Amino acid sequence: QVQLVESGGGLVQAGGSLRLSCAASGDTFCFSAMAWYRQAPGKERELVAVITSGGSTNYADSVKGRFTISRDNAKNTLYLQMNSLKPEDTAVYYCKVVVCHGMAYWGKGTLVTVSS
Repeated sequence: QVQLVESGGGLVQAGGSLRLSCAASGDTFCFSAMAWYRQAPGKERELVAVITSGGSTNYADSVKGRFTISRDNAKNTLYLQMNSLKPEDTAVYYCKVVVCHGMAYWGKGTLVTVSS
């Protein structure tokens, strides 16, 4: 079992920055991938960024050049640095972890609101 707790969301003006964190606890010794998803009101959940166990990263086209995913293995924490935020980035952001045996775990989400 893995428990995930996101933090760092809030209200920010367009052009501003936020850093989201996702703290993992429990059976945290082996991850195959960690990712951030988001879900805006009335829309489906979408992948924002992913980082593999090897450190490879991939981003949604809509956030490339503005968001950076990273992890601190010693702290079992995943991060999402979000710069140049736009109103369309407003959503609930979720952390997802896929452990080595294939099970996936989700956090409960943190709300990001970007005002124009």
